[in-house]
Amino acid sequence: MDNVGSPSLFPLHRCKTIHLVRHAQGIHNVEGDKNYKAYMSPEYFDAHLTPLGWQQVDNLRKHVHSSGLIKKIDVVITSPLLRTIQTAVGVFGGEGYTDRMDVLPLMVANAGNSSRAAISSLDCPPILAVELCREHLGVHPCDKRRSISEYQCLFPAVDFSLIESDDDSLWKADVRETKEEVAARGMNFMNWLFTRKEKEIAIVTHSGFLFHTLGAFGNDCHPLVKKEISSHFANCELRSMVIVDRSMVGSDSSWTNYPGKIPSGIDLPSDGVDEKNQEKDTPNSLQK
Repeated sequence: MDNVGSPSLFPLHRCKTIHLVRHAQGIHNVEGDKNYKAYMSPEYFDAHLTPLGWQQVDNLRKHVHSSGLIKKIDVVITSPLLRTIQTAVGVFGGEGYTDRMDVLPLMVANAGNSSRAAISSLDCPPILAVELCREHLGVHPCDKRRSISEYQCLFPAVDFSLIESDDDSLWKADVRETKEEVAARGMNFMNWLFTRKEKEIAIVTHSGFLFHTLGAFGNDCHPLVKKEISSHFANCELRSMVIVDRSMVGSDSSWTNYPGKIPSGIDLPSDGVDEKNQEKDTPNSLQK
């Protein structure tokens, strides 16, 4: 393990840049902040964003564009719940949608009681829904998703192809994931990221998932860096990080490395030459 005070060095192609985003304020957050039992209410099934949440989306969108980040992201991964998909398309989607037969919108008008105009799928990174980065599974209705066929009507250009079941087969009414199970699922998700070819990835997910997943990282860092990595996210907060493939999970080859020796020639390092000369100057009896 690295010393806390020393920097670490890794090959560039063993690293990915990830931009982690917690969804904007949902209707469940408002009441849940006052009374935790509100999360048990069926009224908040697959909670959608509040008007304030959409304002948060608009402000993060401005930041993502003004910083130039939108041009760097290869793909957006989103949890397949209404509040995360709304956040993902609102922040990273195209501009206002113009009805065209050959281009599907990312979001139809008023999707999820949003009172928002349709969002275009043009000039933006692809958005892919993945079950692994969902919130704590079970018991809380706000964390239960609707059917994929319903989402496909609301978000026609979002890619749901990696989700196997139309109905939510993961959420159980009487069993909630443990913190350890969420963290383990989070590590599986991080490992899965390294099977992707994309190098710069935005991930729109949930507070609990982020907190328990990131808590496993940073133990070889200064305590303040560990805190920076794993502290709770605010609604619509974005943090950019680099993850490193230490165990060769991914199979990427570097596109910036260059093999050298083209054309080929003698290139023995200077310290190698010194070693050869030392061997020549050493009596045979000492070389044995």
